Amino acid sequence: QVQLVESGGGLVQAGGSLRLSCAASGMTFSINDMGWYRQAPGKQRELVAGISSGRRTNYADSVKGRFTISRDNAKNTVYLQMNSLKPEDTAVYYCNFYSPGYIGYDYWGQGTQVTVSS
Repeated sequence: QVQLVESGGGLVQAGGSLRLSCAASGMTFSINDMGWYRQAPGKQRELVAGISSGRRTNYADSVKGRFTISRDNAKNTVYLQMNSLKPEDTAVYYCNFYSPGYIGYDYWGQGTQVTVSS
């Protein structure tokens, strides 16, 4: 079965950087489009960035120019490099499959907490 394990979160000051990793198993990783999502307290889960199997990328307007999604198919891992972090980026970050406009996947990993202090 599919398993997604996110890591790399932490506490960082505004303006700082973090790199998140998501190790995937139980799937043929290289052929799947993957995405990073986040959920802040009291808010719905939202797409942050997506990357296709062909490495085309898509970003939420709120993170364009600050975040970069990438993938390493040899390691079955997708990354999210987050720079110039803002307090409003504080959330639990998750990875999952990616399909534009769809977020209703049944399975989600445990996520990784990102907290940005002002």
